[in-house]
Amino acid sequence: MANLKDIKKRIGSVRNTQQITKAMKMVAAAKLRRAQDAAVSARPYAEKLQAVLANLAMREEAGSHPLLCQRGKGRALLVLMTADRGLCGGFNGNVSKAAERFIKNNEQGFEFIDLTIVGRKGKEFLRNRVGANIKQVHENIMADATYKTAALLGQEVVDAYQAETYDAVYVLYNAFQSAINQVVTLEQVLPIRPRELEAGAEDAIDYIYEPDRGAVLSQILPKMVEVQLFRALLESNASEQGARMSAMDSASRNAAEMIGKLTLQYNRARQAAITKELMEIISGAESIK
Repeated sequence: MANLKDIKKRIGSVRNTQQITKAMKMVAAAKLRRAQDAAVSARPYAEKLQAVLANLAMREEAGSHPLLCQRGKGRALLVLMTADRGLCGGFNGNVSKAAERFIKNNEQGFEFIDLTIVGRKGKEFLRNRVGANIKQVHENIMADATYKTAALLGQEVVDAYQAETYDAVYVLYNAFQSAINQVVTLEQVLPIRPRELEAGAEDAIDYIYEPDRGAVLSQILPKMVEVQLFRALLESNASEQGARMSAMDSASRNAAEMIGKLTLQYNRARQAAITKELMEIISGAESIK
C-alpha cells in the first residue's frame, strides 16, 4: 500500500489538474457562446445563397462558367477542417478518420485525391496515414476565423478548379448541433450542382441579370465557394469549443471522483498506520510487564 505522503501528493496533483480543467471549461464556454452565435447567424444566408445558385445552375449551360462545368473523375481536392489544439474529445479524431476513409475508399471513383488541411491536429493525424495526399496545411487560422480568411482559401480553390487542376472539390468538417453533439459533414463545393426538380414540381425560378449574365455569374459563383468555406470554418470552430467544453467538464468530474477515491484510500492508510502504532504501544507495554 502506498504511504500517506505519496497519496497526499497524488491528491494535490489531481486537484491541480481539476482546477486547470475547470478553467479550460469556462474559457471554452465563453468562446462557445460567440462561436455558436456566429455559426447560427451564417446558416440562413449560406443556405439561401446555395438554393439560388442551385436554381441558376439548373438554368445555365454547363459551359457558361468554369465553376459550373461537370468534368470527369480525374483529380479531386478535399478541404479538411480540424483544430490546432487538442483536449476536445473526439472532435479531431472523428473528422480526420472520415477524411482517411474518403481517400482510401474513394467511393466517387477519382484517380487521385489531394488533401488541404486546416488545423495542426489534422496534419498530425494524417501525415503517417495518407501523407502523400497532403498538398497544403493551414495552421493557426481557426482561432480567428474571419470572412477574409475564408475568401483567401476560397480563391485558392477557385483558381485551382478554373485551371483544371481538379475535377471536383469537397469540404469536410464538424457541423455544430450542440455542445455534446457534432456531426461530421461532407459537402461538394465544386462544381456547383444544379437543383434537381421533383416529379410534378414547378420549373426553376427565372432571374433577371443586371448588368448582364456573365458579370453576375463571375461575381456570385466564386462568392458561393467563399461562403461555403466560411460557414464550414464557423461550424468547425463552434464544434471545437463545444467539444472542448464537454471534454473538460467530463475531465473535471472524473478528477473529483478520483479525489474522492484517493481521499478514502488516504483515510484507510492513515487509520491503518494509527492502529499499527497503537498495537506497537500496547505490545511494548505488555512486554514491560
